[in-house]
Amino acid sequence: MTALSEAEYEARAVPELRALVEAFDRLELDGVEAELANDILTLDFGAGGRFVVNSHRAARQIWMAADRTAWHFDWDPDRSAWVAYKTGDELWATLELVVGKKLERAVRLR
Repeated sequence: MTALSEAEYEARAVPELRALVEAFDRLELDGVEAELANDILTLDFGAGGRFVVNSHRAARQIWMAADRTAWHFDWDPDRSAWVAYKTGDELWATLELVVGKKLERAVRLR
């Protein structure tokens, strides 16, 4: 893992969060409201709870919390992706998995 400068982090994390909310908006999933505000992506499932994906500038990571599980994603230049090094999970694939599990159907963001 290569440490990102603050400018590099901003150039990668903020567009990533925007791309994620745009992907959810394109899908128009019933029962899911996606909103991005202040670098925090909230996926609201109504009475079914919410998932949060946010920029964590101090750690230069993207953090995600979903169904009592948390991930800390670092930028992996070799994979050109945000990866949780504890698990090897990639951000987009992880979101597809946890949202799909929540909705009980396959979800493809890309």
